[in-house]
Amino acid sequence: MILEVGTSRGPARVHLTAVAEPVAALVLGHGAGGGVGAPDLAAARNAARSLGFTVALVEQPYRVAGRRSPAPAHQLDEAWLAVIERLCETRLDRLPLVAGGRSAGARVACRTAAEAGAVAVLCLAFPVHAPGKGDDPTKSRLPELDAVSVPVLVVQGERDPFGMPPDGPNRTVVRVSGDHSLRNAPAVESALEWWLPRFAAVGPLGPRQ
Repeated sequence: MILEVGTSRGPARVHLTAVAEPVAALVLGHGAGGGVGAPDLAAARNAARSLGFTVALVEQPYRVAGRRSPAPAHQLDEAWLAVIERLCETRLDRLPLVAGGRSAGARVACRTAAEAGAVAVLCLAFPVHAPGKGDDPTKSRLPELDAVSVPVLVVQGERDPFGMPPDGPNRTVVRVSGDHSLRNAPAVESALEWWLPRFAAVGPLGPRQ
């Protein structure tokens, strides 16, 4: 099912895969220049659906409008939260929410996790730094990961030129073969099948009151 959701930044598009008796919801965003058909997003959707999760893949307004260059971070966050709010009022009412995405979409999910009411965050190919910028601490995106207060799973290719985040007190990093494209679908599915079930039916979905 494809839904259009209005936001202040233009319409977003939600590709919804519902299950008959959902135990939770997984909402994922795409990378900066890619779409919701990325291999790791498809693998995550398949794994989550098999575990009883309703899955929503969200296309940001700039992609719906046909642009490849991403909008500024605050606009991405604003549109993402508008979609989450709309979904929690309708299709995902009162389901626990695991938010996430691949690459830039993972960054959006981290920055907005508290406001979205997420019980956990899934990061696929999190871009720790731009390629070749690993020695410059001013270019690191690790603070976005570190700021998340709920459990985080990062699935990262061992040869990812965007870097490898460390494990943390509330963060598990699963290293799999591959690079930033994260095309190793069986490894992605295996990681989610191990991690996702603990977040089923642990709290309501929705922004903080």
